[in-house]
Amino acid sequence: MCGIWALFGSDECLAVQIINAMKIAHRGPDAFRFENVNDFTNCCFGFHRLAIVDKLYGMQPLRVKKFPHLWLCYNGEIYNHIRLKDHFEFDYQTKVDGEILLHLYDRFGIEKMASLLDGVFAFILLDTTKRKVFLGRDTYGVRPLFKMITDDGFLAVCSEAKGLTEIKHSMSTPAKITPFPPGHFEEFNLKRSGKVEHVQMYRFHNFTDEPKHATYDIVEGLGTGFELEIVKSNIRILFENAVRKRLMGQRRIGCLLSGGLDSSLVAATVVKLAKEENLDYKIQTFAIGTEDSTDIIAARKVAAHIGSEHHEVSFTPEEGIRAIQEVIFHLESYDITTVRASVGMYLISKFIREKTDRVVIFSGEGSDELTQGYIYFHKAPSPEAGSEEAMRLLKELYLFDLLRADRTTAAFGLELRAPFLDHRFTAYYLSLPEEMRAPKDGIEKYLLREAFSDTKLLPDEILWRRKEAFSDGITSVKKSWYTSLQKHSESAINESQLENGPKRFPFNPPTTKEGFYIRQTFEKMYPNHSEWIPHYWMPRWIEATDPSARTLSIYKPDKDHQ
Repeated sequence: MCGIWALFGSDECLAVQIINAMKIAHRGPDAFRFENVNDFTNCCFGFHRLAIVDKLYGMQPLRVKKFPHLWLCYNGEIYNHIRLKDHFEFDYQTKVDGEILLHLYDRFGIEKMASLLDGVFAFILLDTTKRKVFLGRDTYGVRPLFKMITDDGFLAVCSEAKGLTEIKHSMSTPAKITPFPPGHFEEFNLKRSGKVEHVQMYRFHNFTDEPKHATYDIVEGLGTGFELEIVKSNIRILFENAVRKRLMGQRRIGCLLSGGLDSSLVAATVVKLAKEENLDYKIQTFAIGTEDSTDIIAARKVAAHIGSEHHEVSFTPEEGIRAIQEVIFHLESYDITTVRASVGMYLISKFIREKTDRVVIFSGEGSDELTQGYIYFHKAPSPEAGSEEAMRLLKELYLFDLLRADRTTAAFGLELRAPFLDHRFTAYYLSLPEEMRAPKDGIEKYLLREAFSDTKLLPDEILWRRKEAFSDGITSVKKSWYTSLQKHSESAINESQLENGPKRFPFNPPTTKEGFYIRQTFEKMYPNHSEWIPHYWMPRWIEATDPSARTLSIYKPDKDHQ
């Protein structure tokens, strides 16, 4: 987890512009560097470092003697860098995983370079010889990236939009700040003036396709065909492979543990593999909630079963409301369910940073979208419709759940790892028949649960626990977190303000006082940037006026928590 920032063709003094780079200092608390580009005095890079791999030589922009014309700033982890280095016999100068980008680009060019990376990343690559600038982002957008470009070709890039909102330029028309699309790279020509000219935007990987780097990743024991036992075995093998490769790094590992299926599978597998890898410390797990919350109770059972060093963070609705403004600042979003869910994740990340030595944090993001885990999937009119909805959710992950997961952890200099979004695992899961991936017998994520049903990795009551949204599970069923936020909003927003909502906020107008309260807070920090969120996250195929699963007619709490 790092913060990257770059300008190409700035008309303003760089000493003034660099103030903006400091707005993302939280992403990299270990070191900072600001560097001008040789012969392009109005081009520069800024880098905030969180040291995970090669603490000695990992500063950026990364440059090596063999390629003096290449400048690289990237945020991410490349899990197959050693395998590719050995296969192609590259001569490394550092132990930094990102050095593989320079060697691959030099030998194969940008398209093949991007397609061979097994990992999560956002990069800015400058080739001063060919006068090219390349931007790129991983398949799902696990790592964030924003860009701003003016009509005359001034390009500004940053990990978070807040590092671009006050960038100065000479154009009279405002320049839009937009999230960079996942799974793409963009190519620019670099002019002598330092400004850029767009060449192409290219998709290098679609998540339904087997990744090209799979050729160099031998996974033993995989079967062929769609016979159930073979499929279940393949799911276990590929998931374990996804977790194992993410153990990479020199910082200690922890796991977010809500007690739900996804985070529990991740934590249990991390603990299992940590023992096999002989890690010299115990894996820590972290749960947050009120004393009677459904998540806290379930997480205790999981931690006891897997033998982790478990921590519980106490949560009160009052504490959550006090954190709302900070959360929205870091999120750069006004989506209601994203804000609700982010509060708990923000507070637990704060605890991890202040009270422990853990920096690499595993989580269960992506599973609900991939495996049709939201309870509204029970209302899908057909397996085909359910599959299409899963694809839509995966395409938009970077706008909602991944945005939440990245910003709330990065706010405290933590690095999130999400094995459910492993390229090979997701491509395989999505290749299975639509009927096989649909809910079954009234149970969402049935196939995933069944795949681990005979492994004793988790207690059965956890393996078959019903889906509970993180923003709901941190409190009891009797008093949900979202109702506390709604009650606070009722006192903060009056009826006339809400009635004036569509006029004041014509794009994505809020329809509730809670929505208005969140939007108003967002607009104070990021005025005129409502387009960062194209629409609100809401369930489909069912009448819903609120994104919380607890408000849906089909919601059924576990018997233990009614």
